[in-house]
Amino acid sequence: MNPFAYSGYQAMADLTLPVRHGAALINHALDAWPFLADTPRGRSLRATCDLLALSALTHSRRPFAIDSVELEGKGVPVVEEITLATPFCSLLHFAKEGAPKQPRVLMIAPMSGHFATLLRGTVRTLLPDHDVYITDWINPRDVPLMQGRFGFDEYVQHVIDFIVALGPNTHLLAVCQPTVAALAAVSLMAADDHPLQPASMTLMAGPIDTRINPTSVNALAKSKPIEWFERNLISAVPWGFAGAGRRVYPGHTQLMAFMAMNPARHFDAFEDMVYQRAKGDPAKAEAIRVFYEEYFATMDLTADFYLETIDTVFQRHALPLHELEVRGRRIDPSMIRRTALLTVEGERDDICAVGQTLAAQELCNKLRPYMKTHHVQTGVGHYGVFNGKRWERHIYPRVRAMIHDNEPSPIVINARAQPLQSLAPLARPVKPRMDVRIDVNAQPEAP
Repeated sequence: MNPFAYSGYQAMADLTLPVRHGAALINHALDAWPFLADTPRGRSLRATCDLLALSALTHSRRPFAIDSVELEGKGVPVVEEITLATPFCSLLHFAKEGAPKQPRVLMIAPMSGHFATLLRGTVRTLLPDHDVYITDWINPRDVPLMQGRFGFDEYVQHVIDFIVALGPNTHLLAVCQPTVAALAAVSLMAADDHPLQPASMTLMAGPIDTRINPTSVNALAKSKPIEWFERNLISAVPWGFAGAGRRVYPGHTQLMAFMAMNPARHFDAFEDMVYQRAKGDPAKAEAIRVFYEEYFATMDLTADFYLETIDTVFQRHALPLHELEVRGRRIDPSMIRRTALLTVEGERDDICAVGQTLAAQELCNKLRPYMKTHHVQTGVGHYGVFNGKRWERHIYPRVRAMIHDNEPSPIVINARAQPLQSLAPLARPVKPRMDVRIDVNAQPEAP
């Protein structure tokens, strides 16, 4: 472990705080003096201050800021509610006042250096048609040591506990890193023949089998022994925080690793932000600034979870080799028989390449073919799989169809405006877990 890395970073962040506060104050002054702000020098000064203010990382979750959603042409208020809380995670519900009953979706957000708000666009797209819940992971540096460890096993247990808490016919949607934990959780529930197994499971751009089309991220994870990662990348939360002394993989280290993968793209974005602000196009500059405000909101990962993920997922490939164990139990996805599966990949994904998520289809080899679907979206990278125009126009309709096709809903045969009597489900339902209702009192239609 590197005991001084986190403390050194925090000291530097504290020392530069007055500079960032000064930049924010200048921006407030420019807001008060628009006659100066609209001049070429004023715009250049604001652009410089934006860049200085943006240079800092934040370590607390920004708000989702989804206040309403449109249903049937009307705005419906959205209220964030914590349904269930643990020391490491809150199960957050986006409650819609007066909304009709809709399919219940549990989104498993990644614990990969960013907060769940990175999926804000994904949540916003899902909300009009679904009752949405999300795992809102808590920054480990804010979790006291007395709360114990949090590793891969605890992550999987959280997924199971949240599925059980939401009840029957929950639909699971996991993005990127948690696809492995989600598949493991559903496999354990299937092995136990748990009555609350999810109705469907959507795995998006996840590292199910990183032996397939390995990316630079995969190569880096295999380039060093696990001891190297522990010795060089793990540090302790400094004093002054609730989680002081907890061993973590710092969020700022993860962010620097992500940016180092394509530094030119980020440099060009900052340069474009300054240029657009200086030339008097604040809309484009603001869009870039808002994105990086979210991107620079980082959270730590517990050392246990980070090292176990590197070891089992990226180095030993334990899941596809049928060697993954959770609390001493072997994970066997072939036990899944009742949960429909959709896998989604991006053609240009340079983090989880094409084929790595598709591997889940083969692992779930006892699942009936009509319950398995795969989609590769052309022209998108990793982030575009769950955010942006192609997500909204091309990927989301397939996700929605998967969820709604596997949502129990009554079929009315020869429907008339008369009371219905429920009969037993058909032995061979048209759709998985679909209840059938027959109106035994209905009269034949007139020719």
